[in-house]
Amino acid sequence: MPRPPYQLRPRPSAPPPPPPGSEEWTSPWLQMKYYSFHPAIFPRMVGQSSADAAAGDLVTVYDKEGQPFGAGFFNPRARVPLRVLHHGASPFTEEDLDNRLRTALRLRRDVLHLNESSDSWRAVNSDGDGISGLMVDRFADVLSIEVTTLGVWRRLRRWLPIMHEELGTKAQVIQVDPEIALIEGIRIADVPEASRPDFRSVRIREHGIRFSVDFETGHKTGFFCDQRENRKRLGQLARGRMLDLCCYTGGFSLAAKMMAGCEDVTGIDLDEKAIAQAKQNANLNQARISFVQADSFSWMRQMIRNGELWDTVVLDPPKLIHNRDFQEEGIFKYRDFNALALQLVRPGGLFVTCSCSGHLGTDAFEDLVIGTAHRHHKKLQILDRTGPGMDHPVMSNCPESRYLKTLWAIVV
Repeated sequence: MPRPPYQLRPRPSAPPPPPPGSEEWTSPWLQMKYYSFHPAIFPRMVGQSSADAAAGDLVTVYDKEGQPFGAGFFNPRARVPLRVLHHGASPFTEEDLDNRLRTALRLRRDVLHLNESSDSWRAVNSDGDGISGLMVDRFADVLSIEVTTLGVWRRLRRWLPIMHEELGTKAQVIQVDPEIALIEGIRIADVPEASRPDFRSVRIREHGIRFSVDFETGHKTGFFCDQRENRKRLGQLARGRMLDLCCYTGGFSLAAKMMAGCEDVTGIDLDEKAIAQAKQNANLNQARISFVQADSFSWMRQMIRNGELWDTVVLDPPKLIHNRDFQEEGIFKYRDFNALALQLVRPGGLFVTCSCSGHLGTDAFEDLVIGTAHRHHKKLQILDRTGPGMDHPVMSNCPESRYLKTLWAIVV
């Protein structure tokens, strides 16, 4: 076989010349190729950066015309290399970042007065508070912290004393998803405070109901604070026989029992550890609730065959659409879930259905539920559609972070 002709390897191209006028720019800096007011700037939109711009830095951002645009976290290895935190020509410093954190904490403490009704609430809501990649839930005197960006991780040791001082908390549990840590270049050893805590759970109160939050077995930050106000509303509207589908640790079940006085309450969840925690929460409140560990789909089909009906049904499934690649599959599951749950609601009964998938919009979710009801010859008298409480703010330039949707209806 003849030898292929020798070919010279192409020499690496020389780096592009710096943008005109960049010698006057504030370092470290990054220039965007295209205009976007969204906080997440993807690789195709990112232009050149200064030689001193390192992963995790707070960089000054310039637009494609070389005009000051804002400031943000830079991480060239991440899927989202730029997280814009500040828009405008004015300088944005590390001190401004610290003050933004304080503003978020004081909003909950001094403006929303959340301590008056609960000692568990979202203290920092990532992009909703202009600190992309930082989610903090306050559980009594413990902060449950989830970090998803290197920019936040590099500042976490500096921010921990600020958070404890503002909120009067004493300890923290810090979580970083291993896949995100790999992508972002987060090293757990850089923040020794993230090592395994000496405790595994804490007890909280919410509208007079007590819960135990388990940090080892719980999902996300350990407890779903985003449903706090919806649990309160259910405690005002629930009646008769109540069914809590995908009940997790029993939040809606306990609201129906303790606040609404429902005598017959049943909670269903596939997660064995969640059911064990739900039973513990019922015991904390001396409440008799039937919690069943079962696949909700199979269990509902059996109950339909048995002719069982409930006066109040809550459906709060886990996130079913994790990204756009699974959009159709997730929508099918939402339809199936709602079709089965609707058949268990007594005519004239209350149906509360939820979605926590950010890729499914509010209107699309409502259309899905209504269409499913009509296909099963049922009408919905829609009372309201709600989301999380005000401790989960949403910035106008990042509307997709409004992930939680709750639809309230009477089944006719």
